[in-house]
Amino acid sequence: MSNVKKFRIKSFKKDKSILKLEKVSLKFGRKMILENLSLNLNSGQILGLLGPNGVGKTTIFNIITGLVSPDFGSIIINSETVNEYPIYQRTLKYKIGFVPQHGGYFHDLTVYENLKAIAEITISNISYRNEKIDSLISKFELDPIRDIKADFLSGGQKKKLVIATSLVSDPKILLLDEPFAALDVMTIKTLQEIIVGLQSENNISVILCDHQARDLLACVDSAAIIHNGKVVAQGTPSNLISNIEAKNAYFGDSFKIS
Repeated sequence: MSNVKKFRIKSFKKDKSILKLEKVSLKFGRKMILENLSLNLNSGQILGLLGPNGVGKTTIFNIITGLVSPDFGSIIINSETVNEYPIYQRTLKYKIGFVPQHGGYFHDLTVYENLKAIAEITISNISYRNEKIDSLISKFELDPIRDIKADFLSGGQKKKLVIATSLVSDPKILLLDEPFAALDVMTIKTLQEIIVGLQSENNISVILCDHQARDLLACVDSAAIIHNGKVVAQGTPSNLISNIEAKNAYFGDSFKIS
């Protein structure tokens, strides 16, 4: 695993929480998805979520955005409980961006038209709107495919487009659902560098989940293992892989990050 995250920012994160889930529970029918789960994202932090299929990682994102309401527990953003806030209010007031695992773009629009469609909703100043679109196209190296319809892009190009689209409204919190899924090694490395850049250059707080554990651990400050609806272990990548609960629930005995 390449060492994308060459440092782990820790010192300024200890006391400034930007997002909390407190004792959140959710049941679908008879199946308990989340049970008394608590999770904390500090300002400027990159937090990874790991766990088996069906453990509730995407559900956590849906609860944060307001797409799903928990049966119990609180969602707290910037010290304010937001359970009663609908999706659009959470997005606008607290500047939450979301990159889904699948989709997230307009299939029949070009790269430029995709970005413009979102910018026209979120940016009223026309001059700044055009500047923002051009800046994102340049940042994500989308210039050669600027006028190509999204349906004809590669998997990596689509992922870069969706991340770029999520940044149009200058989010403070970015949720990434399996950003490395079905991508080649070089594209994954590019996305890792983009994610770390969002932290260091834009001070965006990030939560990402993925089944590519080594790729995730290469670019996060901290990671949490979700098992049986709860956080069973959390820590820095190096500490987490030696944690007995993390080994029992997810990694096993032979997992290494290098």
